[in-house]
Amino acid sequence: MVTQHEMDEAEIRGQIGRIVEGLRAKDLEGLKRVYATDIVSFDIEPPLQHVGIEAKLKNWAKVFTLFQSVNYEIRGLTLTVGDGVAFGHAFGRLTGTPEGGPVTSGMWVRVTFGFRKIGGNWWITHDQVSVPLDVESGKGMTDLEP
Repeated sequence: MVTQHEMDEAEIRGQIGRIVEGLRAKDLEGLKRVYATDIVSFDIEPPLQHVGIEAKLKNWAKVFTLFQSVNYEIRGLTLTVGDGVAFGHAFGRLTGTPEGGPVTSGMWVRVTFGFRKIGGNWWITHDQVSVPLDVESGKGMTDLEP
């Protein structure tokens, strides 16, 4: 018999899978069904925080205008699931073909997701994307791999 915990973890993994599918399909409406309307996102680009679903989707829309084709890969997803909240972390890499250019290899980033169970469904209410910092130079280290 499948436990509630197992069903919740499967649903959360499905939400992460929908991010990958939505990015590959360049489907903003699909991505909208993953994030809570009041998501707070500490994304890779300025400003320090993006608040609300429209701000989050605006970041993805920017990616879609820059790239003719998009691919997204998640590695090492680890989840901790409670009754109404969960969090996870993984490595993510966005690659693609820019308009008129060759395929880019992208860079690996660290991704953290915060989830809340709202109305019986799991929604991403917070995410954070980062790269390690070389403290001496003050520059992000974008050539590391998991």
